Amino acid sequence: MTEFSEWVADEEPQAPAPVIAVVGRPNVGKSTLVNRLIGRRQAVVEDIPGVTRDRVAYDAQWSGRRFTVVDTGGWEPDAKDRAARIAAQAEVATLTADAILFVVDARVGSTDVDEAAVKMLRRSGKPVLLVANKVDDERTEADALSLWGLGLGEPFTVSALHGRGAGDLLDKILEMLPEPPPIIEEAPRGPRRVALVGRPNVGKSSLLNKLSREDRALVDDVAGTTVDPVDSLVEIDGEIWHLVDTAGLRKRVGQASGTEYYASLRTNAAIEAAEVVIVLLDSSEVISEQDQRLITMVIESGRALVIAFNKWDLMDPDRRYYLDKEIETELKRIQWAQRVNISALTGRAVDKLAPFMRIALDSWEQRVPTGQLNQFITALTLANPHPVRGGKQPKILFATQAGVCPPKFVLFTSGQLDAGYVRYVERRLREEFGFPGSPIQLTVKARQKKTK
Repeated sequence: MTEFSEWVADEEPQAPAPVIAVVGRPNVGKSTLVNRLIGRRQAVVEDIPGVTRDRVAYDAQWSGRRFTVVDTGGWEPDAKDRAARIAAQAEVATLTADAILFVVDARVGSTDVDEAAVKMLRRSGKPVLLVANKVDDERTEADALSLWGLGLGEPFTVSALHGRGAGDLLDKILEMLPEPPPIIEEAPRGPRRVALVGRPNVGKSSLLNKLSREDRALVDDVAGTTVDPVDSLVEIDGEIWHLVDTAGLRKRVGQASGTEYYASLRTNAAIEAAEVVIVLLDSSEVISEQDQRLITMVIESGRALVIAFNKWDLMDPDRRYYLDKEIETELKRIQWAQRVNISALTGRAVDKLAPFMRIALDSWEQRVPTGQLNQFITALTLANPHPVRGGKQPKILFATQAGVCPPKFVLFTSGQLDAGYVRYVERRLREEFGFPGSPIQLTVKARQKKTK
């Protein structure tokens, strides 16, 4: 398995789709072949060379296996100006791929450019399959035998335009790619797990009682009544949810003592065990440092998030004005969180919690296809490239989603990215793909310089 695949495997047990790069000199039919492999006319094809200029990734599937096909521009040695940049993109594709299809025009035979390309491909250390394209009949198939001289073994003959040999080529591609991880049958999913967290006396137990339609948790005006988490199976909006009422947290776990210390540990465990967390804030009071700390705890745990502003029945116009200002400043960093205004005492809008939790959970489990993700990243970096630092400009070579719950993305780069630029990529990811109610995690894997 390639270094690229090993990097991603470190992030998530479920590996992303393997990648195969299609490279060759200009006008040998690479984009036509890509369209044939992915089963749809998506890559732009014209009879003039140089139409494809960037690396473009497409999702493909064959015999029940997923993989990504990366189309590249024509590679030429000693290219200048724009052609040099196109060639560099093709070389990057070989570095981030698991296997390579080297496409040659069988009617022309091998050229000096093809021979130079073979040397470049050998340096990549990746498995390479020589594909002789434009073999439309048996006569042309005999002409392809001369390609043995490239030293890549027997040429695999196809006609990308007419589909001749395409199925056999796809079978061969699957043999070249890394073995997929074993399929683990998922057990039937039980009720979604929800943790109710917040400062003491914010109304968590009152909300649980309102949702369960019974006095499931003890409610008292004295803060700190709940110490142990209280589990309940509750039907909300026609669906059974597993709700856990937790102790109100006043201090950091390390600063708490006695009963409060163990209550804090149990609350942390409840958050870790949850899929979505409802953080209750008292809308009649100022958003506090402890509120911020609880929200950060949920984000760092990677759980879907819904913020419920409780005690809305106590709001007056003046407080509502100041609360809007507090949300704008104190919660600016989590504009993506789902927010709902409720009253656990009167039942106001508590029925809206289930739709908001479903939206957050859908985002938590959302997966972006690799091809779509890389098309987005390419457009983003062209429109706003990374600033030059120390005479060098790091570039994003490839991106993949390494996992879900929450969505985890890995950016393979030519160097370290500024923290501000990573935040910019995350913000644009949200603008493009949404993820309302879910944190997302971005990891940067900078290409390491090889040591002799």
